[in-house]
Amino acid sequence: MIRKAFTEHPASVGENYFQHCLHANSFGIRMVIGGFACMLHGFLPFLFVKTGSEQISLLHDRMIVNRSKLLEPLDFVI
Repeated sequence: MIRKAFTEHPASVGENYFQHCLHANSFGIRMVIGGFACMLHGFLPFLFVKTGSEQISLLHDRMIVNRSKLLEPLDFVI
């Protein structure tokens, strides 16, 4: 039961626990850095003009576009 809690969601996106941990942490770090850039941009609008939108686009591509490409072969097998 405990093992299922750690493996069910990662398996649903085609990853094992450690792969999912690495990807989730890389997303989180990028989101935190992008968030700080956005806050600094709020105070100093000449800094980080495109950083927030670039981070959102990059994370969207990595999470939605590329992951769906990775899962296509699994859908074909099922």
